[in-house]
Amino acid sequence: MFRDSRAFSGFAVTDVSAAKAFYGGTLGLDARDGPMGMLELHLAGGATVLVYPKPDHEPATYTILNFPVDDVEAAVDGLVAAGVTMERYGPDAGQDEKGISRGNGPDIAWFKDPTGNILSVLRAEAP
Repeated sequence: MFRDSRAFSGFAVTDVSAAKAFYGGTLGLDARDGPMGMLELHLAGGATVLVYPKPDHEPATYTILNFPVDDVEAAVDGLVAAGVTMERYGPDAGQDEKGISRGNGPDIAWFKDPTGNILSVLRAEAP
């Protein structure tokens, strides 16, 4: 039924301006003003993610957006240099001193946007 549909994802933030500064500035994504006060994130491969305002938004307790990278450690170093704090989930997460979880699937590290939405960088699969 939807095989040819160009589906897209979306999530809420409390402040679209802060989200644009974070996603466009800090993360370096193509963040464009969208209709009705929304933000559009245009990602590699042609995907678009809609970011919409919701003043009473409560962040999810799970990862809403993942960024596959070739080098998780370099990505974490870049995020920290840009002022981003890496999340720590306790001893069961197997995280090292940089917040990278290794050995439980792909290397992965988590961080939050200004609204508290959880994002990750994780090791991209080899081609």
